[in-house]
Amino acid sequence: MSILDQYEMRFPAGQNVIDLFAGEWSCEMPAQSGLHSTPGTAKAFEDSRVSWAETVFGGFASRRILELGPLEAGHTYMLDAGGAREIVAIEANTRAFLKCLCVKELLGLKNAKFLLGDFVGYMERNQDSFDIVFASGVLYHMMDPIYVLDLIARTANKILLWTHYFDEAILRANPILSKKFGELQNASYNGYEYQYSLQSYEESLNWTGFCGGSAPTSRWLPRSVIIDFLKKRGFDDIHINFDAPAHVNGPSFAICAQRSA
Repeated sequence: MSILDQYEMRFPAGQNVIDLFAGEWSCEMPAQSGLHSTPGTAKAFEDSRVSWAETVFGGFASRRILELGPLEAGHTYMLDAGGAREIVAIEANTRAFLKCLCVKELLGLKNAKFLLGDFVGYMERNQDSFDIVFASGVLYHMMDPIYVLDLIARTANKILLWTHYFDEAILRANPILSKKFGELQNASYNGYEYQYSLQSYEESLNWTGFCGGSAPTSRWLPRSVIIDFLKKRGFDDIHINFDAPAHVNGPSFAICAQRSA
């Protein structure tokens, strides 16, 4: 391949930017943009989970939001449209980060700042105040999800969490998913006893559009552990929605958790 093959000679257009990642997009661009992303099946730019969180939290207007793993900025787009004062969105996947920058430019996200790196390290060192932590699609990619939940709980008094969870009966009954999971194991975090199952990404790691964690495996928590841990960290106002035990990629649900005091 010659370096000259890297030049774009079509008339300047937003679609040229999207085509830089042809075949790698997870999300469908908003209809009004006129842009086509492939395969782009996820409706992240018009996600009812985000709209639900906006209602539960009394709006995003003037809020400072920390977004973990923005992927392709679909949710960032909605948070920005909701009037957030600032969105700090942290993405570790380098190709996903570049896609976020492309979306920011193409769709004119005014109040979003994208950072490239590990959001765990960011939260460990963060001294800033955030109104909301938005963590959709990240917890089940973590190798230490309880620690990550604890960091999130330290960062804000309002949390939106969407995640897959481990359910023995459901996952073992699915021959495709079952082979990806190990047996339940016991663990302890600062005296908190819980269980998890080790999940393997397997052949998914061979796709350039892979949007999982940074290790070949991750730990999935049972649904009850996630809820219980948040309660123990003082989140006494918990709303649950979008509970999908039959999700094609494994059981999932969304939580809006708040501290009332």
